Amino acid sequence: MKSSISTFIYLFLLLVPFVSSTGGVFKVEHKFFGPGLRERSLFNLSAIKAHDTARHNRILAAIDLHLGGNSDPTNSGVYYTEIKLGSPPKRYYVQVDTASNDLWVHCAECNNCKRTEQEFYDPKKSDTGKIVTCKEDFCSNMYGGSYPECKSPDMPCEYEATYMDGSKSSGYYVKDYIHFNQVSGNFLISPEQESVVFGCGTKQSGDLRSGSKGLDGLLGFGQSNSSVFSQLASSKKVRKVFSHCLDGQNGGGIFAIGQVVHPKVKFTPLVPKQPHYNVNLEEIKVGKASIELPTHLFKTGEVAMIDSGATMLYVPDVVYTPMIHEIMSNKPDLKLQTVENHQCFEYSGSVDDAFPTVTLHFEDSLILTVYPHEYIFSHEVSGKKLWCIGWQPLKDKTILGVLALSNKLVVYDLDKQAIGWTAYNCSSSIQLLDDQTGALYSVAAHDLSSASAMSWFPAAAGASSLLVIKSVTTSPTG
Repeated sequence: MKSSISTFIYLFLLLVPFVSSTGGVFKVEHKFFGPGLRERSLFNLSAIKAHDTARHNRILAAIDLHLGGNSDPTNSGVYYTEIKLGSPPKRYYVQVDTASNDLWVHCAECNNCKRTEQEFYDPKKSDTGKIVTCKEDFCSNMYGGSYPECKSPDMPCEYEATYMDGSKSSGYYVKDYIHFNQVSGNFLISPEQESVVFGCGTKQSGDLRSGSKGLDGLLGFGQSNSSVFSQLASSKKVRKVFSHCLDGQNGGGIFAIGQVVHPKVKFTPLVPKQPHYNVNLEEIKVGKASIELPTHLFKTGEVAMIDSGATMLYVPDVVYTPMIHEIMSNKPDLKLQTVENHQCFEYSGSVDDAFPTVTLHFEDSLILTVYPHEYIFSHEVSGKKLWCIGWQPLKDKTILGVLALSNKLVVYDLDKQAIGWTAYNCSSSIQLLDDQTGALYSVAAHDLSSASAMSWFPAAAGASSLLVIKSVTTSPTG
């Protein structure tokens, strides 16, 4: 089935703090020295040692998220992972997105949600599922101090995700277990779980309803305390470091939480006090030509967003035109034609031989190289093969999506407030540090796209197969 190039939707999630649920009073007894235990063993050192060992294996652990998807805009153009939620755990496939914060999945009450191969999440069917109420601290902080329409203490804390084209996803927050793969040895994982807050989507509108099949939701890896990543870090389950290596050749790749030891990566500082992973862009070169950056936009350097949830590459309008001119300068005879807002052309040769490499230069001399075969993709229109340019104009913003991030290991170190990358074979493996033992463990690449359980993806019909869900704003419904 022929895919088409759709209009991409991009929004920005408000940075909101996460505060744990309201506290309570509990009867506390020592696990090893309760009533009757002292008579059996005055000092149960073996049990204590076993407990400590198990606990040390749980804290500050590395996590391996198996990836699917690819960077082809005419195929899926997104990457996703498998998670399990609830008790007993049920499987869901969600897009991984570094420009969003919250995790949300389709909920059982949703009658108009896009159907998938998975059963929708139902907190009533989970032994550990709990609806977050409007009186809880989490909800109060989401709404800047208090939920505006909290008429009863049992009223759910609602969310609404609004998109630029008017599409919406809305529902309520729940708290339940998320199950993940803890790295326990070379290419070995063991199951782990933690209670987190996430969105239970009950209604969708606009383009979110289009298409016959799709993903079950979205997993945000933003910096907000409300993200699952931040919740795991605050509970000491993981370090505040994660990385991805998106395989642009074969699909899938690596997505891991933990300190990367190999390969080595050079870093650039994150722009402080920003809700997204923004870095200072100092220069853009197309081949040997430097693109002029207008001073009214780049007084202190352009801020570029690193965004695994975006597919295309976006630059300000005033930068886009000279970029396209330089890209096409070696082939002035080629005729550009606009196909759904993309500049396309007919060509029978190698794009790497004919078109220039684009390099982006960041603070502290970090360079991001984007080759022609990465930013130029093939697209069939009416039986004719065209090549289309992945660079797009976006007013005064620069967003670097998977076309630029694929085939590179990208490391987000929130402890050091820095981000870095290096060119890498994303079909291979990386090494993570085990903080407790000092051991180095290898984590391999995966491709969920090839699994039979995901044989339907990305078979969404028409333009919806290219819908890239971006960050959301959370506000009261109604």
